[in-house]
Formats: sequence, C-alpha cells, structure tokens
Amino acid sequence: MIFTVAVHGAPYASFASHHALGFCESLLSQGHQLHRVFFYHEAVLTGLNARVVPQGEENIVQRWLDLKQEHTVELAICIANALKRGVINESEQARYSKPAATLLSEFELVGLGQLIEAVAQSDRYVEFPA
Repeated sequence: MIFTVAVHGAPYASFASHHALGFCESLLSQGHQLHRVFFYHEAVLTGLNARVVPQGEENIVQRWLDLKQEHTVELAICIANALKRGVINESEQARYSKPAATLLSEFELVGLGQLIEAVAQSDRYVEFPA
C-alpha cells in the first residue's frame, strides 16, 4: 500500500510528530510505501534550521532526516503556514527581502496542491493532529 501522512503538531510541543514518525517507520518496515509526509500548521516548525535540541532530549527532526535519507521519503512543508512562522527557503528569502533562509535543505516548501496530489496517488491518507 502507498501512504501519505500529514503532521499538524509542533515537533516539541505535541506528540504528533513522534506518533507520525513511529507510524511511518512501522509501515516502511512492513514493506509499504510512503509517498509524502506533509507538515502542516505548527508542524512546519519541524523544518526550521535554527533549532538546538537540549542535551538529553530526543532529536525528532534528525529522525525525520534519517527516514528521508534511508527511504527517499519526501518531507513537504506547507508554504502558507511556513511563511507565517518564518520558515523560508532561499527563494522566499529573496522574494520577501529577509536576512536569512530558515528552512532545512532536506525539506521542500510546497502548496496544498501537492498534498491533494499525494492523497490522489496514495491508497491511504493518515493525519496526526496536534
């Protein structure tokens, strides 16, 4: 089966990201495919490159990056929600004359159309709310 997953909760303010990551790891270990992970609402902060994880805490962002590298999973950040929260890539930095890009390079800024396309291409769509 092909899955698309949406995460809504901020990476360190809710367990949405933890639950979603565990679900994704499980489905991949069972031979299913993961078409796209879409970070929406506060979950766009997962792609923020300025975060420093306190010593002793789990680095959930690094776990997402490891999943992407190991399984070639697309990590998509909702552009509308990202802009509101200051998570921008180089092109948005230039467009809005901001001093720095703040999006980790492993994530992509995408619109809701990519979520709709992913859902259409998948057998199952699963959301992890905040």
